[in-house]
Amino acid sequence: MASRKRIYDTEFREGAVRIVTETGKPIPEVAEDLGIHPGTLHSWVSRARRTGSPSSDRPVAEPSPGGRVRERERAELERLRTEAREKDKRIRELERERDVCKRFVALWVK
Repeated sequence: MASRKRIYDTEFREGAVRIVTETGKPIPEVAEDLGIHPGTLHSWVSRARRTGSPSSDRPVAEPSPGGRVRERERAELERLRTEAREKDKRIRELERERDVCKRFVALWVK
């Protein structure tokens, strides 16, 4: 049986990618809801993360002239990375505390 290649417009692709990125739902679940193959949606999401657009392999925003990052941008990027590392550390700490509380409650209930 021959398969038909469906063509999706740009708005549909962007909407599907937006659902995955904004809601955090798994790609297979969103793909099933939209009636598309999970591999197709996965490629759109990865392309959008890489280039900024699910429809094009070219980056949406062109890099600064010469491909160099300005010092101000570099400082901002480093600040954001540091902030993200601190937040990840705090999340891991809170998850450990949550797990301890769960164990305590399980023992207390018995």
